[in-house]
Amino acid sequence: MPRLQSTAHGKVRSRSIIAEHEVLRNTYCLLGLSLVIASLAAFASVVTRAHPGLLLTFIGMYGLLYCVNINANNGYGILFTFLFTGFMGYTLGPILSLVLHGYVNGTQILMTTMACTGTIFLALSAYVLTTRQDFTYLGGMLFIGLFAGICLSLLNFFLGYPIMHLMITALFILVFSGLIMYHTSEIIHGGERNYIIATVSLFLAIYNLFLYLLQLFMMLNGRRD
Repeated sequence: MPRLQSTAHGKVRSRSIIAEHEVLRNTYCLLGLSLVIASLAAFASVVTRAHPGLLLTFIGMYGLLYCVNINANNGYGILFTFLFTGFMGYTLGPILSLVLHGYVNGTQILMTTMACTGTIFLALSAYVLTTRQDFTYLGGMLFIGLFAGICLSLLNFFLGYPIMHLMITALFILVFSGLIMYHTSEIIHGGERNYIIATVSLFLAIYNLFLYLLQLFMMLNGRRD
């Protein structure tokens, strides 16, 4: 019973923090809508068998991200947030189609990845909200981890070692999980006061976490013959 009471108290505490913190509340509302839009765009991309291409993806991603940042303090910021998250969902089409049509249990891989991503996000967010610990000190370590992952990815592009690819994927999963804690902590401790920027930061952490979890499950499952 004490454990159940403690869990219930933690949930109530999380809800109270969300209710009393305007930036956090607005961030979670906008994030929820953004994830729905990204999911619908990803579904449309799979159905239409879209292949945006590297150049279009690069221009669209950074162009819309720039528009979000310069409009973060006005009403257009929300519009560009939806356009940005929708476009990011749209770019998932090729890899989602590969999983669904190229793997024996592609649907199961995709559902498992979505469940793991959601569970990790909810668990880490709840932990930060209930403990109210300041995890912004992780910023430097997360940056180093991200930079190391990018460098190792470039190196392994030429080496092509499967075990190294697995280690890099695991490193990125840890980094983006840490970024969820970092950005959530930054919001509740006043480090980020703009809910549009906070939404995009959390969205990118969740988006990349999903991608690397998907890659991990793809490596652990066999492709169709």
